[in-house]
Amino acid sequence: MPRARPQGRAKPRTEQGGIDLGLLGDIKADLDAAQRLDPAAAGALEVALTYPGFHARQLHRLAHTLHAQGVPLLPRLVSHLSRALTGIEIHPGAQIGRRLFIDHGMGVVIGETAIIGDDCHLYQGVTLGGTSRRRVKRHPTLGHNVTVGAGASVIGAVIIGENARIGAGSVVVSNVPANATVVGVPGHIVAFQDPEEETTVRLPDPEWDRIHILEQRIRDLEQKLFGHSHPPLDDMDDAGHEGVRIEDGEDTLGNAARSQAEQRGRGESADRQ
Repeated sequence: MPRARPQGRAKPRTEQGGIDLGLLGDIKADLDAAQRLDPAAAGALEVALTYPGFHARQLHRLAHTLHAQGVPLLPRLVSHLSRALTGIEIHPGAQIGRRLFIDHGMGVVIGETAIIGDDCHLYQGVTLGGTSRRRVKRHPTLGHNVTVGAGASVIGAVIIGENARIGAGSVVVSNVPANATVVGVPGHIVAFQDPEEETTVRLPDPEWDRIHILEQRIRDLEQKLFGHSHPPLDDMDDAGHEGVRIEDGEDTLGNAARSQAEQRGRGESADRQ
């Protein structure tokens, strides 16, 4: 499975003026990524001034550089300042690739040994957490072009393959292959995407199958009680229905049961008379 390349300390690209074009290029790439991935972005200036994810990424560059050089305490102080300003906590030791976009950002936590590839996209509330108290690789590795939805947690030294998508609120505790879509608690694969053909192959979902079985049983019961049944939920969505509305006087399952009980009561009273 492809692994994300750790962020290396590449030799800076400079011109005669001594300006680090590598750093400036990376910052510009971050601005471009935010504008590409967020339809609400009105321009590079707005991103630079108002996007906490962009601010957290630039402060992490400083903290990570100091951490890599073995400077004591100061990297954590920079990280602490970043968390106070943005609500995003990134350990100075985390290795992050180019063009990371943290959307909204509040509550994002990225642990010390996490590795994030290029072109990744994290939403608010994402946790890349660890599972060990030992000083070992204990946080996730995200391949290139991985999207992690709001409130999702990826826990442990797991590997998330390139182009994978983690659904909002999911909890992932095992490796995810490239191009997979994962949802649920614990996370399970529901689809594979072909990045070349831009097609998605849906996988069987046992939980959704159970829901359909229950729907069929409800329709059968309605048919027996009322002589008709509501359409399946899928059909209602396709038809543009807003939902099932129960009109005044319409029998529901509970009303039907009470009605049958009343009829039995009246029949017993008539027999006694």
